[in-house]
Amino acid sequence: MADEAVVTVRLVRSFEHRNFKPVVFRGVCLDQTVRDFMDHVLNEITSRPGLPPPFRKYPYDTMKIIHQAHGAKTNELVMSLEDDDKLILQIDQSLKASGVVNETEVAFFRSQDYGLYKANPSSAW
Repeated sequence: MADEAVVTVRLVRSFEHRNFKPVVFRGVCLDQTVRDFMDHVLNEITSRPGLPPPFRKYPYDTMKIIHQAHGAKTNELVMSLEDDDKLILQIDQSLKASGVVNETEVAFFRSQDYGLYKANPSSAW
């Protein structure tokens, strides 16, 4: 189907420690709302094999486009801190209206963590 896509979701547990795990979702309907997709991802990761327990129960609440196929990638190791107004997905819009296309990679994180990291973007080792 033309409106189905492969979307990689980068589950971000910690920006400072660069602790994230990419999870691939196939057959994603781009006409669903961002909220529906978030709910699907949250339900899916609780039982997905190979995903460590800390990633399964984390309170993710925000998605942001990291990059799209054939586009430029950021130099940031977790995700770009730029263009939040364009790249953070609006919860009531469809994925398609939010700019998600086939082979898009999105970060899924807790907005409070992102705000703290953006105010002081340093890495801990």
